Amino acid sequence: MTTQTTTSQNSDGAHRTVLVTGSTSGIGAATARALAADGWTVVVTGRDVARGEAVVADVRAGGGTARFVPSDLAASPEALRTFAAAAVDAAGGRLDAVVHNAALCPAVDTVGLTDADLEATLAVNVRAPHVLTAALAPAMAERGHGAVVVLGSWMAHVGHPFVGLYSATKAAEVQLARSWAAEFGPRGVRVNTVSPGATRTPVNDAAADVVDAMTLGTPAGRPGRPEEVADAVAWVLSERAAYVHGAEIAVDGGITSVARA
Repeated sequence: MTTQTTTSQNSDGAHRTVLVTGSTSGIGAATARALAADGWTVVVTGRDVARGEAVVADVRAGGGTARFVPSDLAASPEALRTFAAAAVDAAGGRLDAVVHNAALCPAVDTVGLTDADLEATLAVNVRAPHVLTAALAPAMAERGHGAVVVLGSWMAHVGHPFVGLYSATKAAEVQLARSWAAEFGPRGVRVNTVSPGATRTPVNDAAADVVDAMTLGTPAGRPGRPEEVADAVAWVLSERAAYVHGAEIAVDGGITSVARA
């Protein structure tokens, strides 16, 4: 009997390389660590250089390979394409996968949302993934092998009075992933979505009681952990998920699929 394991190499023997956006903390940092542990060379990125370098140091301390490239995903499309080229260079000349994790979530209602937050959220959550995929997926398709993972959200499937724009952008990302699966899948690039539920991260530490209350009546009965989402991303990027195309995988403790009493 043979056992199928996760591979960290391409069919040509080259080590796999992956860009994880927004990977200086939370789910992104956990994903960078998980992929590095699976043998991927990880390009860590974000605006905070100190936090990015800390994640890289943590990966290297664990025996993995990572490099940091600073980025501003709210920048112009041309600046995003320049960043994409820098990420490819940092990865050694090729990227085999992209994880679109970075997102902004202004927790305000429609009336209270500022013009600045509106523009920045649309830019980071929708425009950046679109521009980066357009810049990076064609090279994967030309090689006939690659993967894109979008981090969606359980909030893409429900209405909420304070994060309507965030929910809408996540729904847009989920649909983009389906469209990219149709566009690039026939040329060897798998595209899928991993959608976390209410997950405890440094961003929402101050609202821990709110996160706990949101998940109390779910089957899991607790918030998710970044590492649990990262493990799902690592599986989707592995060869064990080679037949998974255009899927949305909910890692949400059942919050979107089971009615709460």
